[in-house]
Amino acid sequence: MTETDAVESAAQVPSPPDAAGRVFGDRLPGAVAFAGLLAEHGVPRGLIGPREVERLWDRHLLNSAVIAEVLPQGCRVVDVGSGAGLPGIPLAIARPDLELTLLEPMARRVTWLNEVITELGLAVTVVRGRAEEVAVRKQLGGCDVVTARAVAPLERLAAWCLPLLRPGGQLIALKGASAAEELDRDAKAVARAGGSRQRVAVCGADVLEMPTTVVLVERDEIAVRRDAGRGRRKDR
Repeated sequence: MTETDAVESAAQVPSPPDAAGRVFGDRLPGAVAFAGLLAEHGVPRGLIGPREVERLWDRHLLNSAVIAEVLPQGCRVVDVGSGAGLPGIPLAIARPDLELTLLEPMARRVTWLNEVITELGLAVTVVRGRAEEVAVRKQLGGCDVVTARAVAPLERLAAWCLPLLRPGGQLIALKGASAAEELDRDAKAVARAGGSRQRVAVCGADVLEMPTTVVLVERDEIAVRRDAGRGRRKDR
């Protein structure tokens, strides 16, 4: 993409729909600024596809931000595979009470995320790494919530992400219309990974024409104690 194309993409960013005001409230200017950054830099930097600019609000920003309704006040959140900053950046804008860490393995995307955080003045931490890495689990483990959007099938996602959670913490996986089918397929594998109270939920039904479908999985306290016991036996 040429510099001219990038400028044209930025100029084509759609105005925020009415729903954006309801979701972001008085923090809407921050969301507008993020949409502008994505429109200008997202395509040339390989963060979003060319066709995504015209649907930044519905498909990306609002789709991400509405999951705030299932997040407890002031909780510690790790956004796994944050990529372009979705859902992490919209969540940080909509919910400044969250203690939010963006986890991303690719250096160029880590650079982008740090640039966005600086530009928007967000109190967010960026860590380069993968959820399954021992060092990452030591650094970020014990969090209240893990979010993930378009990262991996539920079976792998649970194995990677559940160990980052405290007992009773929750994995929130943003999925599409096939969420129930995916959960049905992977439920046993998720349980083996230590996931309990598995369910499909819909976020933003009162504000979005196409609400966000998520799979919610709680980290089982019994599984945590079992894994801890295994770890102690290995250390002997």
